[in-house]
Amino acid sequence: MTVNNKSFESACPLPISGKQTIQLAHGGGGRLMQELIQDVFLRAFQNPMLAPLHDGATWPMENEMLAFTTDSYVVRPLFFPGGDIGSLAVNGTINDLAMCGAKPLCLSAGFILEEGLSMDVLQRVVHSMAEAARAACVPIVTGDTKVVDRGKGDEVFINTSGVGVVPAGVHVLPTLIQPGDAILVSGDLGSHGVAVLSVREGLTFDGDVESDSAPLHRIVADLIESDIEIHCLRDLTRGGLANVLNELAMAAKVGMAVEEPTIPVREPVRGACELLGLDPLYVANEGRFVAMVPASQAETALTTMRRHEASRRAAHIGVVTDRDPSMVVLRTVVGTHRVLDLLSGEQLPRIC
Repeated sequence: MTVNNKSFESACPLPISGKQTIQLAHGGGGRLMQELIQDVFLRAFQNPMLAPLHDGATWPMENEMLAFTTDSYVVRPLFFPGGDIGSLAVNGTINDLAMCGAKPLCLSAGFILEEGLSMDVLQRVVHSMAEAARAACVPIVTGDTKVVDRGKGDEVFINTSGVGVVPAGVHVLPTLIQPGDAILVSGDLGSHGVAVLSVREGLTFDGDVESDSAPLHRIVADLIESDIEIHCLRDLTRGGLANVLNELAMAAKVGMAVEEPTIPVREPVRGACELLGLDPLYVANEGRFVAMVPASQAETALTTMRRHEASRRAAHIGVVTDRDPSMVVLRTVVGTHRVLDLLSGEQLPRIC
């Protein structure tokens, strides 16, 4: 690893006592973010469609279900190996719909632009969004633009919302997870967070590290068409695999036992994380998801997933248990066990 022009400055803002102001960790997918959702947003907005706390809301319409989701993107830098804020915004919202079992239909795009933003940069971002939407066959059909004062917006923030249709008979929810379910991950972990960090901090690693940003809806559709009984899906964004498994274990009131040797992490990513003091199980991904399916269908599901480039390295990494409800336990490569807890701070600020 080499450092270009400046030294790496660790940024790990931890929770402060009292929690009277918003910290970066409130947006990191960990413990503080869960408290923010429970104590502020759920208390104000509670309703039956919000209660499942899934990647999107669903509600019945005749013989099908409609799905709706929204997300905002504030990644810094705007461009990084393997992607940029534009393609990330399109892929991320498509993936949130896919995690509901939905076929994405269309997207909206809202832009908050900072005064002084280069028109060339904006056109590059918009072109990337258009290309990603075309490649996914999910059009952007409406939008909004606002401009804020210089120094108030960090160049550009993007909000995307999406609408999709869940096929009849498909139900994908955290509460449907059952003891005995196989825990599958769709590919290697940590590439997105490390790729963003490499540009932000001027780092160069041995081996190419690019973001895994990709649309996942076709993989999910293939699983559904292959008659896999999917109990739950969740994309591994902020907080990575460890935080997502904790969220799902708490929602379903089950335990999860995970085998570290089976979790795919590319060597360049593993090496970068070791050098920087990061745990790849907590590093963000933008083209990976976890699936809970009956153990009897695990191998069929893996075969189906491996037909797609984005999930070529799909793996069976653990099992849902009825022991230690709401706890995730990792068996390490040396045979010891440790609890994978929710992230307390923020490993990598602004990765999506």
